[in-house]
Amino acid sequence: MRRMKPKLSVGETLREAFSLYRDQAGVLLPVAFWLFLGVAVLEVLLEDSLALIGVALLTLVVTFLYQGMVVGLVRDVRDGRRDASVRELVSSVVPVLMPLIGAGLLTAIGIVFGFLLLIVPGFYLLAIWAVTAPVVVIERRRVLDALGRSRQLVRGNGWPVLGVFLVAIAIGLLVGVGLAALAEDLAEGEILEVVFYALASTVTAPVEALVASVLYFRLVEIERQRPAEPTADDLPPRLP
Repeated sequence: MRRMKPKLSVGETLREAFSLYRDQAGVLLPVAFWLFLGVAVLEVLLEDSLALIGVALLTLVVTFLYQGMVVGLVRDVRDGRRDASVRELVSSVVPVLMPLIGAGLLTAIGIVFGFLLLIVPGFYLLAIWAVTAPVVVIERRRVLDALGRSRQLVRGNGWPVLGVFLVAIAIGLLVGVGLAALAEDLAEGEILEVVFYALASTVTAPVEALVASVLYFRLVEIERQRPAEPTADDLPPRLP
């Protein structure tokens, strides 16, 4: 009897991601708030164009630093409890921050061009590169190697991976748009606008990073359950 290949469950993956969101909110939300609040304050205070370019670069660094920290947090809590402090989680990302940024920019550019060309290539790249960031952080891979490793892990589960990511993106967009609309109605003055911007980023930032992290660990488990590919020694001898 042929052994069934293990498959990724969209529902279970999303449940685990949002369960982690709920259980680790005391770490995820404060760190995100202070990081993005600092960026928002600098953006308001600095009006020079060169300074704004610096703020944009800082936003990029903060975004990927936070994403890497979330990956480390998920790895840490999968044994049942969190052992590492926030400082330790952030410090663990620093050695791989540049590859993380490089991989993130490369995937973003590729996915955007894919959508601009024919849409379908964009979805394809979104799926096969879904776990690039966790690969960089956990396996310490370089940029191109991380892209290839992500594709290897996703192989055979492209549709479920795409479904999980699209749900996560949709939730993030809905929450972000809702908070932006709320900010326009309630915020009066730059200070409140900055706070609402930080709050919107705080609530939405963990979602995609948590989903990517959970996907990575589930795909690694699936990879371990796959039957080994037969080697030349495993094949029966050819008949003359």
